[in-house]
Amino acid sequence: MEMEIGRGKKGRRAYGLDEIAIVPSRRTRDPEDVNLTWRIGGHAFDLPLLASAMDGVVNINTATILGKLGGLGVLNLEGIQVRYEDADAQLERIAQMPPAEATRGLQKVYQEPIKPELVAARIRELKATGVLVAGSLTPQRVRKYIGPALDAGLDILVIQGTVVSAEHVSTVAEPLDIKQFISDLPIPVIVGGCASFQAALHLMRTGAVGVLVGVGPGAACTTRQVIGVGVPQATAIADAAGARMQHLLETGEYVSVIADGGMSFGGDLAKAIACGADACMIGSPLAKAAEAPGRGYHWGMATFHPTLPRGTRVKTSTIGTLEEILVGPAHENDGSLNLSGGLRTAMATCGYDSIQSFQKCEVMVAPALRSEGKRLQQAQSVGMG
Repeated sequence: MEMEIGRGKKGRRAYGLDEIAIVPSRRTRDPEDVNLTWRIGGHAFDLPLLASAMDGVVNINTATILGKLGGLGVLNLEGIQVRYEDADAQLERIAQMPPAEATRGLQKVYQEPIKPELVAARIRELKATGVLVAGSLTPQRVRKYIGPALDAGLDILVIQGTVVSAEHVSTVAEPLDIKQFISDLPIPVIVGGCASFQAALHLMRTGAVGVLVGVGPGAACTTRQVIGVGVPQATAIADAAGARMQHLLETGEYVSVIADGGMSFGGDLAKAIACGADACMIGSPLAKAAEAPGRGYHWGMATFHPTLPRGTRVKTSTIGTLEEILVGPAHENDGSLNLSGGLRTAMATCGYDSIQSFQKCEVMVAPALRSEGKRLQQAQSVGMG
């Protein structure tokens, strides 16, 4: 329903994940009977979780751990790992930067050119561990570096940017024809971000196996403030899920909707899937892992843009290992640990045994969901994350 913003403009009301609640159904299930398996591009995963292609989150070690736990780590093929042979030294340098100097300092670190030989080397390193290898490239650079990546054994390509469209218009450079590019590749492609029905539908028509949904909800992202663009995540996911259904009716092809950003707790993952997501891509929750390469810091892929940074370096606290964060056991009560356990329990509580069946559950607008009756928790700063 459109609302009048002023006499000359109307707009839809949109909702974030914090504003909605999942409604229990008439049935409950045993959590052990819940199947969290997610499939994309011919690959099956035990957990519907991807790690964002952020340098403070994913390196060879964390991608290996994630893969063996049943998730998928996406390596940033334009990041520090492929700009520096000794990436750890640069990560330590970033961790030591004073807050007031962090953005300028990141810009200097990322001035180092990407090295094609390191793109290939990092993929081979990860491939040698026995896990599937996913890597992220922007539309501007994907043609330049896809060759070395494919030769090294890349399994899944993620074409990713703040906003990626199926119809980029440019008078200064030859735009990437995403549909043609994907059709020529021998591996499955995930593409995004987007935040609307039409944008998601057009990306699905390119032949991508998955679409990333989310513009600006991430903990380290400042896009919404810098350029004013974005859609609250619950509405963005639901719109993309509608596009998925439309595309399925048109073609018979199912394209996965991947909620990207804005999720910190197990309940957030559950609400994203309840709104229609097939899987969730997360960054800041994993930046809190003991193994995270960011050394207690987290920053996004647009933080170091040379002329218009759209992100910030944020401080995180180490709360557990990657295994504890993803599959438990939890030793905190706020939902930041055992994320998959929170999702599994939500599905069981509402009576659903698979990701796709859980997408059909009832949700309602509930702005008071996290505050109702929680005065003592708020006053004492416990249980609230």
